[in-house]
Formats: sequence, structure tokens, C-alpha cells
Amino acid sequence: MDEKIITLSKYRLQKAKEDLEAAKLNFENKLFKASINRSYYAIFHGIRAVNAIKQFDSKKHSGVISYFNQNFIHTGIFDKNVYKLITSAYKIREKSDYDDFYIATKEEAEKQLKNAEKFLLIIEEYLNKKVYYDTL
Repeated sequence: MDEKIITLSKYRLQKAKEDLEAAKLNFENKLFKASINRSYYAIFHGIRAVNAIKQFDSKKHSGVISYFNQNFIHTGIFDKNVYKLITSAYKIREKSDYDDFYIATKEEAEKQLKNAEKFLLIIEEYLNKKVYYDTL
């Protein structure tokens, strides 16, 4: 695989990890809306890290998610439950960011944080075994 593609994928994975760390810090500081937002972006940038290996990106979140679903969920590379983590994060982030009177709870933020951690573990394991390892 082209070294530039792997570098881009690793960069996006690192960005996802930074978003996850920001989600944790926001959660610890009781900034639950911000934690939900960063948890979603950890997942989103994780998806982009995987999509990068197929040389795909989109300016729209729906395009990034749809491509991942078609090429990595429907093909059986990742379990359908992985897609449920994505859709859950997307929906709650939309509410949190755009509903004026939405109040994010500690429980919601904690659930999204755990989902983001789980998602990143799954995709990082895949990338390390199937993509990055082959280039060593």
C-alpha cells in the first residue's frame, strides 16, 4: 500500500485519539455537551482513518459514514454493531449541537464516551493487523 495513504490514515487515527482525550477531559469537567461532541468526532475521524485506506473522503459527514457502511459494514469487515455505535453518536451529537434547549446528561455523555473508546479499539485493531502491519 502507498506510504502516503498509510501516513494519512495514521494521521486521522491520531486525530481521533486526540478527540477522545478531549471528550474525556470535557466529561471530567462536567462539560457533557462538549464531551458528546468530541466523542462523536473521535468516531468520525476514526471512520476517516479507515476510509483513507480506500482513498475515500467526503466533505459531508453523511458521505463519510455512508461509504464506511457500504465498504466496511455491509462487506462484513466490521460487525453491524459497529454501525450502531456510529448512528447513536451521530444522533446524540446532532441533538447536543443543534437543539437549543437540549440538556446533555452525565449518563448520555458517559455512554458516548464509552462507545467512542470501544469504536476506536475496534478500528485500531483492524488497522494495525490488516493495514499497518502489512507495511512493516
